[in-house]
Amino acid sequence: MNHASARESVVAAARSLFSRSLTHGSTGNLSVRVDDCLLVTPTGSSLGTVEPDELSLISMDGEHLDGRAPSKESFLHLAMLKARLEACAVVHTHSTYSVAVSCLGGVDANNVLPPLTAYYALRVGRVPLLPYHAPGDSTLGPAAEAAARHHHAMLLRNHGPIVAGTSLSAAMDAMEELEETAKLYLLLGDRAKPLTDTQARALGPG
Repeated sequence: MNHASARESVVAAARSLFSRSLTHGSTGNLSVRVDDCLLVTPTGSSLGTVEPDELSLISMDGEHLDGRAPSKESFLHLAMLKARLEACAVVHTHSTYSVAVSCLGGVDANNVLPPLTAYYALRVGRVPLLPYHAPGDSTLGPAAEAAARHHHAMLLRNHGPIVAGTSLSAAMDAMEELEETAKLYLLLGDRAKPLTDTQARALGPG
């Protein structure tokens, strides 16, 4: 993917997330790896209005190369891509139901959502809940990198989901599956009957 098409893909994905209320205001950020650099949405921008030429270009070491200043959470994108060499895109949103689950007490931080559907097991798998850090706090980077070695999706405590994928569309699909499963989980409560561990392992990325 060249830089021009990557920019168009990021903006199209951003518009899609915003138009379906999976982000709001200036929340959420997206990135795509192009060659040895990362295109990432800029800090303080709305995913509903960001333009291709406003995207930030940074090195894989975090150096700002071109465009507007990058998202203050770009370090999380870099951490996940460093841990998952097969991944080339990261999606982070503040989508309502995933954020709600990230705020719950008494959940399993090693696997915060049960596999309620086959598609969740297939596209998402086990999702850890990382400890709370203030937005932009770079000390979260090492924890995210460590978790990403085993999981391509995670929830940030009292914050929201972040997902890496082998393509932007794969990351989007997994993030949306995570959001829908969070919604089901909150709707069903203790009436839910998840897939068994055997059923989930047969489908999921683990």
